[in-house]
Amino acid sequence: MDTLWQYQFRIILLGDSTVGKSSLLKRFTDGIYSDVADPTVGVDFYARSLDIEPGVKIKLQLWDTAGQERFRSITTSYYRNSVGGLLVFDLTNRKTFDHVKEWHKEVSEHILPHHMVYILIGHKSDLNKDRKVSRDEAEQLAADLGIRYIETSAKCNSNVDRAFELLTRDIFELMKMGEIVTRDGWDGVKSGLTAKVLYPGDGEEDLATASPEKGCHC
Repeated sequence: MDTLWQYQFRIILLGDSTVGKSSLLKRFTDGIYSDVADPTVGVDFYARSLDIEPGVKIKLQLWDTAGQERFRSITTSYYRNSVGGLLVFDLTNRKTFDHVKEWHKEVSEHILPHHMVYILIGHKSDLNKDRKVSRDEAEQLAADLGIRYIETSAKCNSNVDRAFELLTRDIFELMKMGEIVTRDGWDGVKSGLTAKVLYPGDGEEDLATASPEKGCHC
């Protein structure tokens, strides 16, 4: 039986406890939001597929990691087998923003000599009146890390799909360039039975003309 996807990407969500990682994943995978959420214990698993371009379906394995220090030894074992990471902070909590560089450094060191594709997420954009981190300084941090930045709200369903789509497209483009390849014993990227032959330059126009970021209007 043919598989229903051409490639599988394993993506991990990183950030302090209470920044809303689980809410983002539940909104993205199940289309639901709840104001009440139990803290993640260890690692939770989610999945969803995206049609990146005609004839190319990407299955996303999404790992929700606990932000508490006592679970760090459990979550670090998942770093090496992930190709993408969403670095999430709470726009209303300055400390979670200040810890982003620590998360980035920790993960990057664990996966050497390999690399992970990141996107920085400023979450809870619906609480703009309580904002403690400006867009300018978040964009500057993203520039310093060499990654994209986007603001999201799981409550309003603002830019949630777009955040995951941008990261997925970035990974796919790096595959086309030959900078990311499947490797034996690594689960970050897997090819399906109907994997498409990739050629450098394919799809670059689609990435460049992606729809612009949307604000939260709830």
